[in-house]
Amino acid sequence: MSSTDVTSSDASGITGVRNLDAKLEVLVIPVSDVDRAKEFYGSLGWRLDADVAAGEDFRLIQFTPPGSDCSIQFGTNLTSATPGSAQGLYLIVADVGTTRDELIARGIEVSDVFHEGTPGARFHPATNGRLSGPAPDRGSYRSFASFSDPDGNSWLLQEVTTRLPGRVDAATTSFASTGDLANALRRAEAAHGEHEKRTGKADPNWPDWYAEYMTAEQSGEELPA
Repeated sequence: MSSTDVTSSDASGITGVRNLDAKLEVLVIPVSDVDRAKEFYGSLGWRLDADVAAGEDFRLIQFTPPGSDCSIQFGTNLTSATPGSAQGLYLIVADVGTTRDELIARGIEVSDVFHEGTPGARFHPATNGRLSGPAPDRGSYRSFASFSDPDGNSWLLQEVTTRLPGRVDAATTSFASTGDLANALRRAEAAHGEHEKRTGKADPNWPDWYAEYMTAEQSGEELPA
């Protein structure tokens, strides 16, 4: 699949069978030192949901990133995977530069913002395929930064402002945080300013225009002119 290919249909090829909701809830992260990992993920500002143990042989800790419907778990005897083997875990953000600055302020070592000069460079920090700075057109899905936990499990910050078509139901669009909503309002304001320049007059129905723009942007539909 190329970077411009989009699919939103059932990939099974089975017709006449209703699809049932199956929401990704938790990812298990392999770590070597549970308390060290707990301190690290807490320092990110993520919500601690659980820390439960049964004797010395079992412990489960769960954190949830702000605005995320999916959580992570790590602990004792949760997985046989090698600590640090979870690579390229995505964190979708509205502004990669702002998020990077916030993490650095929390004491987290984060890469510079970059975009890909060669496909897949986001997964290979040791190559020359990562180009400095955000994507030149600041296109959605194209700007990144990365960081790792103490075991080397790696995370990718990916800036997403406009979803590819079919990825979000326009009837159920929502914003994960006040920051995401504020950024969406700023983009709508800028676009609406261009709209008023084109029409040559003030738009008294700007709330409707904002709402249409923000919904279309999030769901990947055509933006209003």
